[in-house]
Amino acid sequence: MYFFDTGLVAYLTAYLTPEILAKGALSGAILENYVVSEIRKTFYNTGRTGNLWYYRDKDQNEVDMLIEQNGHIYPIEIKRTSNPGSELVKAFEILDKGPLPRGNGAIICTREKLTAVDAQNFVVPVWMI
Repeated sequence: MYFFDTGLVAYLTAYLTPEILAKGALSGAILENYVVSEIRKTFYNTGRTGNLWYYRDKDQNEVDMLIEQNGHIYPIEIKRTSNPGSELVKAFEILDKGPLPRGNGAIICTREKLTAVDAQNFVVPVWMI
């Protein structure tokens, strides 16, 4: 379940200062919630279509967000770190077994600059979404 108002989530969890939010036990979940809601709002506000999914299988492979658009699937991992490792995109490979071709993937995180993990996967600062 995702909330569209992460300020309300912070209030309900008594995370009343930026410092508590940054260090609290739910800070990663709140960041993920924020990213998903911002991506969804961007689709809505620009009139674009695309299905948004969460993936987890019986073997515990998980991808935080899948964007299905134009016959491709784009995987996104969301992490509250400024130094994500390449192991975070490993789960993206499970999508290669599916019916849709996999497009470029991304790790959305707290890094300050746009970089890449490899030729198919980017590291995207959360402020860019």
